[in-house]
Amino acid sequence: MDNKMMKNEPSACCGNSCKTAESESITTQNQMLEMNDQVITKFKVMNMDCADEIKAINDVLKNKDVYGIKANLMASTIEISHNRNIKDSFLKTKINSTVVKVVEESSPLNINKERIIKVSISGLLLLTGLTLEFFISNSMASVALFLFSIFIGGSLIFPKALSAIKRHSLDMNVLMTVAVMGALIIKQYSEATTVVFLFSLSELLESLSVQRARKAIEELFKITPKTALVVNGDRNIEVDVEKVSINQVVRVKAGENIPMDGVLISGQGNVNQASLTGESIPVYKTVSDEVFAGTLNIDGSFDIKVTKSFENSKLSHVVKLVAEAQSQRAPAQLFVDKFAQIYTPVVFVLAVLIFIVPLMLGGNSQEWFYKALVLLVIACPCALVISTPISVVSSLTALAKKGVLIKGGSHLEMLGKISTLALDKTGTITEGKPEVKNVEILNGISIEQFLEIAASIETHSNHPIAQAIIKFADDTNIKPKKAENFKNLPGKGIEATIDGHIYFLGNHKFVSDSNLTSASLESKLKELEKQSLSIVVIGHKPHSNCTGEILGIITIGDKIRENAQISIEKIKKAGVKKVVVLSGDNQTTTSTIASSIKADLALGGLLPEDKVEQIKKLLITKKHVAMVGDGVNDAPAMATASLGIAMGGIGTGVAIETADVTLMSDDLSQISTAIKAGRRTLHVIKFNIAFSILTKLVFLILALFGISNLWMAIVADTGATLIVILNSLRLLNIEE
Repeated sequence: MDNKMMKNEPSACCGNSCKTAESESITTQNQMLEMNDQVITKFKVMNMDCADEIKAINDVLKNKDVYGIKANLMASTIEISHNRNIKDSFLKTKINSTVVKVVEESSPLNINKERIIKVSISGLLLLTGLTLEFFISNSMASVALFLFSIFIGGSLIFPKALSAIKRHSLDMNVLMTVAVMGALIIKQYSEATTVVFLFSLSELLESLSVQRARKAIEELFKITPKTALVVNGDRNIEVDVEKVSINQVVRVKAGENIPMDGVLISGQGNVNQASLTGESIPVYKTVSDEVFAGTLNIDGSFDIKVTKSFENSKLSHVVKLVAEAQSQRAPAQLFVDKFAQIYTPVVFVLAVLIFIVPLMLGGNSQEWFYKALVLLVIACPCALVISTPISVVSSLTALAKKGVLIKGGSHLEMLGKISTLALDKTGTITEGKPEVKNVEILNGISIEQFLEIAASIETHSNHPIAQAIIKFADDTNIKPKKAENFKNLPGKGIEATIDGHIYFLGNHKFVSDSNLTSASLESKLKELEKQSLSIVVIGHKPHSNCTGEILGIITIGDKIRENAQISIEKIKKAGVKKVVVLSGDNQTTTSTIASSIKADLALGGLLPEDKVEQIKKLLITKKHVAMVGDGVNDAPAMATASLGIAMGGIGTGVAIETADVTLMSDDLSQISTAIKAGRRTLHVIKFNIAFSILTKLVFLILALFGISNLWMAIVADTGATLIVILNSLRLLNIEE
């Protein structure tokens, strides 16, 4: 971590622009991680529901020995990177000097009960005062009720304003406090009370919206097991999951969440993997099958051998990704940040000028002072600042529940802009489980000798086709020999030396470029490719006194996913204009498969670097291009594209780390779900921003012409904030 203050990312609330940094699930209070001369201290806090509170924490912790501050609004935690000489008691005191308070790990965070009571009392007193004033104008009783209402409701605003003034900061609480004090000076008691009540109500609504989003995220974390039942001889010992070691045996009973990633060594049963994949249909598991932490054992009882520590489990990766996603600012938020930074001080200065200039020209002081107060209320950018973060967090959380993991708001927005989708063939359009369909001997050697050579060469490769050939040989009881001088020929095949002879295993292109091909062989290979089959040619390479020859052909088939064509149709309906298939397989096979799923373009025979070039070409004309892949070989193209989408994240260790979007299941239809969610989020954000700015501009103009008043200004501000919040929370429900 660099020895400099780290900027925080935008939080889901109103006030001065502030940014919520990397989010993490709540862990033990005061957790310390040593890093050279630095330590990281984490506190759980309460009262942190708004950007102004985060800004206050940043201000009070400004210190040359404090290197970085990460405030997580959703987890209610503050993580501070600092010199080991600074004690956590000092940091705690500084945080507690703001309205934010450090609490114990077990302390409940729902402190809205007190706030609801205060806002309710303030509103009731306001209503009573207005009723009394209607019958008895300017009565002392109504004034007393108004002042008492201001005192109760203001207890939620004035302390924050005082704290901001001490830090020489101009925030929304200061603006509201000045407006209220000004209204009291000119004896507009009912309007001053209305400002306090509606603003405190607006703050309460924001806090409740943050809590709802917070609870939605916490639902994801509830699947995290706390303990595991470790088998130790004849005893079963309950152990914290963090303390379970690799290779230990864990017993899982029916109805329990699986606590660790591992492999079944006894028993069987149906497992619900919806927590990771979003797919509720149970998957039957038996001996040697892989299972994952956080998934539910429905009806079986089995023992699993732990293969990963809990911190490296698939579930931990998912939880970490969901938490970190909150730290990524959406592009729309950059605009909001800049606008809010300029808008609030400009309107504040304008309010001062509105009062001073007419006064210097002989205008009515009370009239122009009142207009200035109206402008101060309008200057609060509540709805604007909350417009993007709540939308992004709601959408990210909802998609995560569906098994679609997105690394932040910027990638979510990009999903909403995608016009071209490029897909890898193997493992994306097809199931990624190739199997040998046929073996044809061409030179008279026995099939046993042929498979022995093929399996011996393929033992040096982890390619799916290689594994299919090895499995086929193993199923026929063929054992590979020792192969030496292994040589990989990218995009063509491989060769190795067996018993002093050089053999090769390659694709159509490799054979065509050699001197061993013939017209009949070329015809045979082309015919096989038209059947959507991949071909592997095995031959004896010319060397020394050996002339070389083709030994035979192995045809490999990989089944197209059942829902592939329907998924592509849904993707196009979601707004994608062009679907392209990119494959390392031959052009004929690639074209046949692309045609069967109604793709617009098929490009075969591509090396990883060729895929990168094709993505670059698409970017020139299409601008917003997504690349879907399932393995490391697709990573360069995924990184080059506007957006990288990884398929089957539950089964691969690198997908979550390398992609911008990870589909935890092998379901292609999740792509259209994600794209529609991205477009919907983009539309909601655009509406929220436009509505917030338009509302402010309308009332700004009305105020300048003397048409608006404090009542209208605060009602407009509260109403706009409420509309933006409710509109954003709709994104918690995903449209299939």
